[in-house]
Amino acid sequence: MAQGDLKILSGTSNPALAEAICDHLGCTLLPSKVSTFSDGEIRVEIGANVRGSDIFVIQSTCKPVNFLFMELCLILDALKRASAHRVTAVVPYYGYARQDRKVAPRAPISAKLVADFLTVAGMNRLLTIDLHAGQIQGFFNLPVDNLYAAPIMAEYFKGIHSDNLMIVSPDAGGVERARSFAKRLEGGLAIIDKRRDAPNQAKAMHVIGDVTDKVCVVLDDMIDTAGTIVQAGQVLLENGAREVMACATHPVLSGPAIERLEASPFSQIVTTNTIPLGEEARCCSKIKVLSIAGLLAKAIHNIHTESSVSVLFT
Repeated sequence: MAQGDLKILSGTSNPALAEAICDHLGCTLLPSKVSTFSDGEIRVEIGANVRGSDIFVIQSTCKPVNFLFMELCLILDALKRASAHRVTAVVPYYGYARQDRKVAPRAPISAKLVADFLTVAGMNRLLTIDLHAGQIQGFFNLPVDNLYAAPIMAEYFKGIHSDNLMIVSPDAGGVERARSFAKRLEGGLAIIDKRRDAPNQAKAMHVIGDVTDKVCVVLDDMIDTAGTIVQAGQVLLENGAREVMACATHPVLSGPAIERLEASPFSQIVTTNTIPLGEEARCCSKIKVLSIAGLLAKAIHNIHTESSVSVLFT
């Protein structure tokens, strides 16, 4: 049974994605106002009645991460105080996800703290895409739906299917993701083995698997500074690959990423619109952006109507 009227509200991180989701659902965005006071504090105001409604807030916590995260928390608090029946935070890109465990004796587990903030702010459910670490779902004591962009990206690569297709994991941690993707496309699997022989020495990269004369797709969950993924592409060519492409859900693209990708051996870099591209990235002819608006719209519809979300995983 549906829980109140379905309403979509967007933060300022990715309004184009929110509009696309509304187009799929046949609804309009709730009016809202986000501004800053002269001292930098964020001001949020919801411009319509939400009492008893089932609200979905679209907000990626990408750059500027802290500002957009705080904005999301204030929106959640405003909706809670306005008596919304249920509030689902739709966070296509979950910031701080790479800080999911203690890596030093006196370090925080930032991904857990973010989960606590969102819960206290008033979120009743989280909908996200390709969490960097799946165990982050356990940081919440409420429902979490972690969708995968793989079906959308696999559909794209089916259009350029090659009998010599090889899916490549850029490190050992991404093997499960790459294996699942290779199975979808009926392609081969290779792994880049990185190791540092001594402190402060460059990483030696070895390819596990025969990539000779293969069309290789290096698959990762995100591209940040692009250093590792570009090195992987170069090593694959050195090992006889015919062509190399890159594929990642989240285009973080910070620091020298665009410069590196422009100069990289990749013929294409396929990503999604979980994070909006900056002006420099939009000018990069190698980058192809696929929309996840349809996937999120289906998930939002199923959550609202209390239907199965797991059907979207197949």
